[in-house]
Amino acid sequence: MTEIQFKHEPVLLHEVLAWLDPAAGGVFADGTLGGGGHSERILQRIGDSGLLYGIDRDEDALRAATARLGGYPGFRPIHGNFHDIDTLLPAGVLLDGGLLDLGVSSYQLDTPQRGFSYHEDAPLDMRMDRTQGETAAQWLSRVDERTITQTLYDYGDEKWAARIAKIIVERREQQPILTTGDLVACVDAAIPKAVRRKDDGHPARRTFQAVRIAVNDEIAPLEKALNDWVSRIRPGGRMCVITFHSIEDRIVKRVFRTMQNPCICPPKAPICTCGRVPIARVMGGGAIKPTAEELSRNSRAHSATLRVVQKL
Repeated sequence: MTEIQFKHEPVLLHEVLAWLDPAAGGVFADGTLGGGGHSERILQRIGDSGLLYGIDRDEDALRAATARLGGYPGFRPIHGNFHDIDTLLPAGVLLDGGLLDLGVSSYQLDTPQRGFSYHEDAPLDMRMDRTQGETAAQWLSRVDERTITQTLYDYGDEKWAARIAKIIVERREQQPILTTGDLVACVDAAIPKAVRRKDDGHPARRTFQAVRIAVNDEIAPLEKALNDWVSRIRPGGRMCVITFHSIEDRIVKRVFRTMQNPCICPPKAPICTCGRVPIARVMGGGAIKPTAEELSRNSRAHSATLRVVQKL
C-alpha cells in the first residue's frame, strides 16, 4: 500500500481548522485519521511541542498516514476504533480539541478488494478493520430476512428494502452471496428497471451504505463515543464532527444539543430539580456546510455537515 493512494482533499478543512484553532503546544486527537489531511494541517500548527493522536481502525490507512506524518515529532499513531477513546488515549490526557470525520475514506471506496464499491466486482468484505469481525458476505449469510429489511430501511432509507431482502434470502439459498457483484445483482433484481433508470445515483448505493454500517457497527456506539470524546476535552476546547448522511448527523445533533441543554424537568417546572448541568455549548449555529467554492472542486463535500461543541 502506498501513501499516495490515501491522499485526498480533506472535507471542510478550512472550517475545521478555524473551529479547532490549533496553536503551538496544543494536544489534539483525530479519531478517523484516514489519509491524514486534517491531521497534517493540525500538526503544522501545533509545532514540535504539540501532540496529535491519530487513530484509525484501518491498518492500511494507519500505515500510510504514519509514512506521511511520521516526520512530525508530535504525531502518535494508534490502531483502534474511535469508539474506544478512553482505552486508546493515555490515562489523564486532556485534549485541546478532537476531530471525527465519519465518512468512508476515498481509498476504501476506490480499492475494489475492500468490497465497499458497487462499481467493480470484488470480494464482499466492507470491514474497516480487516483484523477482526465478520465480512459483509458472512453477515448477509447469517442474518434473517427481517433483519436485512430493517437494516436497509433504517441505515439506507431504502424504499425497496423488503423486496431486496427477499431476493437476497432467495438467492443465498441457491448459492452464497460472496461478491459485490452478487449483491448488486440482488438489488437489480429487486428494483424495477423503470425505477432504476430514474434513480439519480447507483441503485445499490443505499443497500451498500446500510450493509457497511451494520457490518462495522457504526451507529449503536456513536452516542456513547461522542460523550466519551467530549469528556476528554479540557474546558474551552472543542469537538468537531463531520457526517455524510442524515442517520449519523441526527445523532450528533441530538447529543450535542443535550450537552448544551441536559435538563429533563417538565417544561413548565418553575425551577430545575433534575440537577443536570450543561457540559458544552453548540458552536456555529448548528450545521456548518461546505462553501460553494469547495463544492465546485470537491464532489465528496456535497453531503458533508460539520457540527462543533465547545467544552464548558
